Amino acid sequence: MSDEGSNAERRKASLAESSLNLLKLAFVRLGVLPFLLLIAVVVFAVMSDNFLTGRNLLNVVRQSTYLALVAVGQMFALLTGGFDLSVGTILAVTSVFGATAMAAAYTAMPEAVAAAIAIGMIVGIAAGISIGVINGIGVAIFNVSPFMMSLGMASVGFGIALYMTGGTPVYGMPIEFGDIFGFGSIYGLPTPVAVALLLIVLLFYVVNRTRLGRYFYAVGGNIKAARLSGINTRLTLFLAYVFCGGMAAVAGMLLTARLDTGEANIGATMPLESIAACVIAGVSLRGGIGRLENVVLGALFIGLVQNGMNLARIESYLQIVVIGVLLILAVVADQFRLRIIANMRD
Repeated sequence: MSDEGSNAERRKASLAESSLNLLKLAFVRLGVLPFLLLIAVVVFAVMSDNFLTGRNLLNVVRQSTYLALVAVGQMFALLTGGFDLSVGTILAVTSVFGATAMAAAYTAMPEAVAAAIAIGMIVGIAAGISIGVINGIGVAIFNVSPFMMSLGMASVGFGIALYMTGGTPVYGMPIEFGDIFGFGSIYGLPTPVAVALLLIVLLFYVVNRTRLGRYFYAVGGNIKAARLSGINTRLTLFLAYVFCGGMAAVAGMLLTARLDTGEANIGATMPLESIAACVIAGVSLRGGIGRLENVVLGALFIGLVQNGMNLARIESYLQIVVIGVLLILAVVADQFRLRIIANMRD
């Protein structure tokens, strides 16, 4: 009996060790995001009966669209070893400039609704991209730290947006703008989701199928080696911040359509949330590592957590604390994962 008992214990120990090794392998290959997603779904499903309903999950996807766009843009800056703290300001500047131009065009040409919408969107997105262009010039040409450059532009852009509006919302846009780009749908998909999918697929191709995409990883991995390999590192850095500004600008116009007003105060939490979405998705803060599709899942995860906390009636101030804690845990988990990989190689 003692031999049978010891054999059973050995089998249990062997099974536990195999399960632990399998879990470790999954963690190394997939990162922390799948485990966080599973935990979030279980916890919030227990806390609220409405969490796993089709209507609520569709709402999560719709609400996560804006963050997904900004986070994908943020990924380009992170891939090159920097980051962009001005993405929230880009949303605000885009919203204010776009809404102001659209309202003015609609007032001047009330019968030309499509033209007014087009003018407003072009002006708004151009204003947002201009901040990305300035960030890119500062980082790539003048070698300014991405932290200082984007932080300075965040202050400048926010001041301009507040000066233009006086802190009050901008009204007077055509109702069709909100009906189409805020609450409309294309083949059953909400318009913001359809636009986001189109841009994400396009950038997925750029990152994974073009030479420029490989350049982003090369510059973030080792900028000196990339320069010696003949890569135009200044242009690559510049384009990273232009892409980041462009994605944030598109998100700003879509969010303006959703709110039906131009707001100077939107996007305040976007820098934290977009960086959190990227880091949770496994994008390295040192540059050169990250996958676009995982960043989209990271944005969906944050949207899922925010939605679950809303259903659980957790105060909005505490939600910001939770996002910050998740960011710290993701960084710690990523360091632990890198250590495991190093030990496995040894």
